[in-house]
Amino acid sequence: MSNVMVIGIAGGTGSGKTTITRKLIQRFSNDVSVINHDNYYKAHHDMPYEERCQLNYDHPDAFDTQLLINDLRSLKAGKSIICPVYDYTVHDRSSKTILIRPSKVIIVEGILIFADPELCSEMDVKIFVDTDADVRILRRIVRDVRDRGRSLESVVNQYLNTVKPMHETYVEPSKRNADIIIPEGGHNIVAFDMLVERVRAHINNNQEKK
Repeated sequence: MSNVMVIGIAGGTGSGKTTITRKLIQRFSNDVSVINHDNYYKAHHDMPYEERCQLNYDHPDAFDTQLLINDLRSLKAGKSIICPVYDYTVHDRSSKTILIRPSKVIIVEGILIFADPELCSEMDVKIFVDTDADVRILRRIVRDVRDRGRSLESVVNQYLNTVKPMHETYVEPSKRNADIIIPEGGHNIVAFDMLVERVRAHINNNQEKK
């Protein structure tokens, strides 16, 4: 499937990456497949829970990015993949998997996807969602306490000890690899509409070739 458009959506934690991804799925449904970098966190089944809690999950080494690259290439070649699933409540890879089918547009989403040159080279459009740090940490607190069973204290400690320094070391500098920077993420209607038109043109162009 050489006529596949790969869109990378990066940005700091809580920046609004998922909002943009969700809106694109709503617009184009079956023409879009999504791979989340978060699902490619390395497995640590042999490590006690207390030790897993102490790991730095915001460093590039926390991810099996090569597996994601291999899976992305399979999707681009028209093959379905079995994607791993990460369980945030236990800080480990789950026994569950997700079947992801190839499609005309593939979205790769994650905080560190632009920090890997090999992964970047697989993308046609690279979007960095740029949102104020205060907004991002508040969203992170709400999400982790509500959806991931974390305590407020653990979220704040993780943010100060690893999330913030890793953002400044890896995520923010990777912004220079982006083709498009969208301030305020999914709330930036002008930028989102431009992205929608780019995707629509790609899908329509593929349909005309058939």
